[in-house]
Amino acid sequence: MAHNLFYNNDTDKVSFFSVKEKAWHGLGQIVEDYPTSAEAIRYAGLDYTVEKRPLFTNSLANDLAELDNGEFPKLDVPNFFSTVRTDNNSVLGVVGKDYEVVQNSDAFQFFDAIVGGGSGIKYETAGALGKGERIFITAKLPDYIKVGKQDLIEQYLFLTTSHDGFGSITAAFTPTRVVCNNTLNAALRNHSGGIKIRHTASANDRLKQAHTLMGISHVLADELEQLFNHWSKVRITDNQVKKLIQVAMAPNKEVVSNLELGLVDNLSTTYTNIVDNAYAYAMGNPTQQMETTAGTLFGAYNAITGYYQNVRNFKDGDAKFKSIMDGTAKQRGQVAFDLCGDFAKSGADALNLIKN
Repeated sequence: MAHNLFYNNDTDKVSFFSVKEKAWHGLGQIVEDYPTSAEAIRYAGLDYTVEKRPLFTNSLANDLAELDNGEFPKLDVPNFFSTVRTDNNSVLGVVGKDYEVVQNSDAFQFFDAIVGGGSGIKYETAGALGKGERIFITAKLPDYIKVGKQDLIEQYLFLTTSHDGFGSITAAFTPTRVVCNNTLNAALRNHSGGIKIRHTASANDRLKQAHTLMGISHVLADELEQLFNHWSKVRITDNQVKKLIQVAMAPNKEVVSNLELGLVDNLSTTYTNIVDNAYAYAMGNPTQQMETTAGTLFGAYNAITGYYQNVRNFKDGDAKFKSIMDGTAKQRGQVAFDLCGDFAKSGADALNLIKN
């Protein structure tokens, strides 16, 4: 199934919870009030622990006498371990000797440490994927970014970690537009909107340094609010929006070179369709007709992130999630962010690489 959420046969529940509103898959537990971390762990079915266990393999028997007990002799597999759920003995992955398990409860303590265990953090969603080898948490921070009079961008923290040996612990700052629920994966140049922590012996210690990430979040929030408000006052023509989309959506330098030379016939149909669809979204979507977006640089940037959130067709929800969090959608959004920054400083000159 596309959502890939873990279904627990013992409890007859899907390992996912959401506050007040159902997710697109309609599964999991819906709760009316924001839970504590202990409640969120229980609602999301994350109240299990994981441990490393030694790996073994069968040895070939030298003679039939060695098979008297019906088993082949076992050989240790040095330096490798399996990660196993202790509640149902499901094997989640194979890891090396240096891999450190970070328990689900530790992931929530990361959030609690930010506000000293107080009620400032509001857990929105959490869940387990596959057999429980990957978990995710989204939490709302107390503050929000305001662009203009109507456009509010709330602050979220997102964390995901795995128990299968693939990928780091990732925590990221994510602003979300309330009006269209559009996730903006923006990061300021020379700043980082998130952190990645490897599963090593220091993993838990680094997770406890939550105040570091919170400091980044506040800096980003303040700077983004100023930046987006500035962009909402910078005017941009429809033709310039089209140019910005063309560059932001270019998959490689060859496409950019063809744009510079005006070799439109050399552009692929797939690419031109993406540009046309993103431009149509920029010009026609209701969220693009607001005071802060219509004809503004902020609207141009919003059009590109909104295309991936609301227009682009993905194979399934998981593919969309990966693209927005750490794939093509995020990369194109970063290019758009940088282009908008250049446009805000130098105006149309920032887009002069493309011929009319």
